[in-house]
Amino acid sequence: MKNKVKITRIEQKMTQEQLARRVRVTRQTIGLIEKGAYNPTLQLCVAIAKALGKTLDDLFWEVD
Repeated sequence: MKNKVKITRIEQKMTQEQLARRVRVTRQTIGLIEKGAYNPTLQLCVAIAKALGKTLDDLFWEVD
């Protein structure tokens, strides 16, 4: 799963740990999501989008 979580997080000067705390997961989970090695639940995707001030489309779906 290709996503823009890492780019968006870095643009906002947020660490993986800070994002993880905001969405109540481990830093390792955020790292795996950013690598595309973990498929998060819709609930977690929504929480990440809210924490980063973005929409699900912005972070998780590619637009042609």
